[in-house]
Amino acid sequence: MRRFLFLLLPFAASAQFKPVDYVNPLMGTDSKMELSNGNTYPAVGLPWGMNMWTAQTNVMGDGWAYQYGADKIRGFKQTHQPSPWMNDYGQFAIMPGSGKPVFDQNERASWFSHKSEISKPHYYSVYLADCDVTAELTPTERAAVFRFTFPKSDSSFIVIDALDRGSYVKVFPKERKIAGYTKRYARGKLTNFKNYFVIYLDQDISFYSLASNGKLGAKGDESESNHSGVVVGFKTQRGEQVHLKVASSFISFEQAELNLQREIGTKNFDDVLRNAENEWNNKLGKIEVSGGSEEQLRTFYSCLYRTLFFPNKLYEIDANGKEVHWSPYNGQVLPGKMFGGTGFWDTFRALYPLLNLVYPEINREMQEGLVNAYLEGGFLPEWSSPGYSDIMIGNNSASVVADAYIKGLRGYDIEKLYEALLHGANNEGPIGAVGRLGVSYYNKLGYVPYDVKINENAARTLEYAYDDFAIYQLGKALNRPKKEWDLYAKRSQNYRNLFDPVSGMMRGRNANGHFQSPFNPFKWGDAFTEGNSWHYTWSVFHDVQGLIDLMGGKNNFIAKLDSVFSLPPVYDDSYYGGMIHEIKEMQIANMGQYAHGNQPIQHMIYLYNYAGAPEKTQYWIREVLNRLYKPTPDGYCGDEDNGQTSAWYVFSALGFYPVCPATDEYVLGAPLFQKAVIHLANGKELVLNAVQNSPENRYVSSLSWNGADYSKLFINHSELMKGAVLDFKMTATPALNRKFGLMDFPYSFSRKLK
Repeated sequence: MRRFLFLLLPFAASAQFKPVDYVNPLMGTDSKMELSNGNTYPAVGLPWGMNMWTAQTNVMGDGWAYQYGADKIRGFKQTHQPSPWMNDYGQFAIMPGSGKPVFDQNERASWFSHKSEISKPHYYSVYLADCDVTAELTPTERAAVFRFTFPKSDSSFIVIDALDRGSYVKVFPKERKIAGYTKRYARGKLTNFKNYFVIYLDQDISFYSLASNGKLGAKGDESESNHSGVVVGFKTQRGEQVHLKVASSFISFEQAELNLQREIGTKNFDDVLRNAENEWNNKLGKIEVSGGSEEQLRTFYSCLYRTLFFPNKLYEIDANGKEVHWSPYNGQVLPGKMFGGTGFWDTFRALYPLLNLVYPEINREMQEGLVNAYLEGGFLPEWSSPGYSDIMIGNNSASVVADAYIKGLRGYDIEKLYEALLHGANNEGPIGAVGRLGVSYYNKLGYVPYDVKINENAARTLEYAYDDFAIYQLGKALNRPKKEWDLYAKRSQNYRNLFDPVSGMMRGRNANGHFQSPFNPFKWGDAFTEGNSWHYTWSVFHDVQGLIDLMGGKNNFIAKLDSVFSLPPVYDDSYYGGMIHEIKEMQIANMGQYAHGNQPIQHMIYLYNYAGAPEKTQYWIREVLNRLYKPTPDGYCGDEDNGQTSAWYVFSALGFYPVCPATDEYVLGAPLFQKAVIHLANGKELVLNAVQNSPENRYVSSLSWNGADYSKLFINHSELMKGAVLDFKMTATPALNRKFGLMDFPYSFSRKLK
């Protein structure tokens, strides 16, 4: 009990509570291509800021920018990278040194130790042993300040590396300034893409050497080549500090200067650091949790930190104070908001619902950005990095748009977004991952066939059916003609076309109506996406009752859910020609076929509620929270994926989860902490009490809402937004005697029809 009392102290005096101190940005960094423990990097930035920064341990251009097991740093990179699989865009690097000036990333690399590294959301510091320099940095949304503490040297220097694939630098010695741009990007086909940067030093430049095509020695004061950069140098005394103010823009050098003056101006390093820390404490402090272990607190706030980066802002503020952006969709500079850097296949599930609950003001901006994306590109993006990226499946922008509106967001052109949803639902896009690949088959047959050379066809069908439900929900909410949205209501039932009554599972189906054969439910890929039938059978978010009926009733449904955990972690990787990392992560988690390290099954534990067995939901949630998340470099059980896997933890630790975005409901679980307070954007508070909570007491025996008994297995978003106090009574044994009426079960499309 002492431990819990100690951890409650920070919340007794909220002015002293600094959630940023519980964040470990190194969580998930002990990863590699073969095994993901998060596939993260220690991002230093502000919530949803245009730029982040990270130490780069691997070679420039490697998607695994920072790996915990590495021992050398090659530079400090401005990054916009959503994940190693997507790689980066607009990146450039800064690196201090002493002695003989070098430019090559391998020659300038320095040994470092985690013992002399400090990693926080708003601050990063590390001692670079080879050059005897301590490097520090702190961010704003579009700029940053560096502080390098040098040794005594006649040749201390700083490398500015604009990287390859087209770059430019120019030195202005009298102004202590370097300007440049990089054209480097990894995904899509971008027009007029440049990331312009300006850098000011507070030290006179004694000497400089330009790099052209990756080699020092270029003449003059500027270099434009495949790989440009510069080394600027000066004499220093031991302990002498040199500061860099850095800002960038996707629009122009002039806009980069504006960004720097607006966000930094005359502020010094400590000013910027203090502002950045305050911003993080403000955003993280929207949720206060207490009554848990130190490890649980650190895990919670480390996960919450990860949910606050993507998508990041692509828009800037011009000289007239107007919002403008370079468009990744047509290459023009246009008015208005724009965001980039997230995949809806991952994030529609929990990340966007978390924004709608806790940070609706930023998602309102994101919805404005989606309007512009549609106007400028003709389709909504499904994976933006920063524009259209041909990766993953589904048409899940429908969920992101519908959930925001249904959860009460307003102040943007929802009619235009609804138009965009209808367009995307009935057309193939310019690339396979935009619009709906196989839409003509889907609209005619009610499914995407297995035998028409469209990969991952069963997964596409299941996701399209849910996306149709989201369109149906939005159409109703907008009072569109019934004939219009009724079409999508009918299509939302297309999941039934893939249910195989023999196996009781989802299965690919040929164009002639016959199920694919042979069928192996343990086969990854093929008809499914990064998973197998045991994972995708549950992808009927909007009609769990319909799935229960197809499986022959609640008892059969519960037994099927149980099988996910009781089966061995066997697999068939023949579609891929070898084991992909997601398979290995399922295997080593020791939870049977439950593959929490990837997104398709992450909602599945909550489905026990729909069959009246909430105690099983409560048991398995606590198992996942305890076993698969730690605030450590190996702290995730698979790819973190733009905040989605973190959002699962945040919601589940609070005690509820958005199984079906685009409805007003969350499905109940069991809270992890004795108390949680969500400070809602409208000024109200949602208080979640579970005073008997402990490692042993993981089950909910009863729940009260504002002092009144509450029997339902879900809670409504619209009611929570009024402010509420929920009291969970926790016990060590499951409450098997709870009785549920028809109205106590969460939403299902089929139940609504009944």
